Amino acid sequence: MALVLTDDQTMVRDSADGFFAAEAPVAELRRLRDANGGAGDATGFDRGLWAKMAEMGFAGVLVPEAHGGAGFGYVAAGLVQEAIGRNLSLSPLLSTAILAATALVRGGSPEQQARYLPQIASGERLFALAADEAARHDPHHVTTRAETSGNGFKLNGTKAFVLDGHVADTLIVAARTGGADDEAAGITLFLVDAKAPGVAVARRSMVDSRNAARVTLTDVQVDGADVLGAAGDGAAILDRVLDAGRACLAAEMLGVAGESFTRTVDYLKQREQFGVKIGTFQALQHRAAHLFCEVELARSATLRALVALDADEDRVPMFASLAKAKAGEVAKLSTDEGVQMHGGIGMTDDFDIGFFMKRARAARETFGDLAFHGDRLAMLMGY
Repeated sequence: MALVLTDDQTMVRDSADGFFAAEAPVAELRRLRDANGGAGDATGFDRGLWAKMAEMGFAGVLVPEAHGGAGFGYVAAGLVQEAIGRNLSLSPLLSTAILAATALVRGGSPEQQARYLPQIASGERLFALAADEAARHDPHHVTTRAETSGNGFKLNGTKAFVLDGHVADTLIVAARTGGADDEAAGITLFLVDAKAPGVAVARRSMVDSRNAARVTLTDVQVDGADVLGAAGDGAAILDRVLDAGRACLAAEMLGVAGESFTRTVDYLKQREQFGVKIGTFQALQHRAAHLFCEVELARSATLRALVALDADEDRVPMFASLAKAKAGEVAKLSTDEGVQMHGGIGMTDDFDIGFFMKRARAARETFGDLAFHGDRLAMLMGY
């Protein structure tokens, strides 16, 4: 399988690169972080930017054309995420256009798809996936209960680390209708109005200035029509949604790593020590060469996972975990090396390299770190 971009995918990449560099560079992250006297922007991103992203087709990148989207597929979604990583752009693309769109395309009823997918493509409605409950990523550990009530269910439980939870119009909630707390069987996904009685959302500030929230559900009434997929069989949908998020997060971390590498090499060419450019020091050249090779390895792993998602291959879980693990380690390496090779000034807020380190750390933990995916890969391979 040739891991190369088509002409259309190359056009998406170039379009995304130009758009985010012009509309949402690192300077925009600084502005949002420092808004309201340093308290940060209340929304966490620019809604005007999100509207422009919808006009560009980015919000509907995974929405089929029949529902008003672009239907470009996961490789294209990954290319957009990579551009976001290069510019540290703040947006609800991951939570709404990737996670929610995947959930609705794979598990939504015709009525749910007809209602929600056009709203995703237009940027009208924001979604958030409320799955994790433990301190570390463990998607099948679900203690939130869904008990039969009338013609629907009542939901009770708490969700942690809900990306964009405080701005979401609709939550996709994983709750248990059967099975033990750590079993895949018995998990059901529900579409929940974020403003419904009994839903309490508390925003949490993250180190990388992204949005997250803690969501508490107390006797939240939902209808049978709000079930996403079949009751008790939500784990299969959830796993594919998370794999889509992992592969696209890997693409974002690839952008973070690549931009960190580029900025660091540029700095090595400018900074002088002992009367010469530090980029002429062989030790730093070796470190830069090693980093370049690692970034390219992560690129191959990430593209393979995105291609597998587009082809709906059976080995999607393996490739998604491999990409997430590799891209996470490379993003950490690249930003660590970037800060170190910038020297003391790399630790200051005046230079942007520290922002890349913060994003790499948060993205690396999101939807499973190296330990999680190493264990998952071992199990998938029969160990």
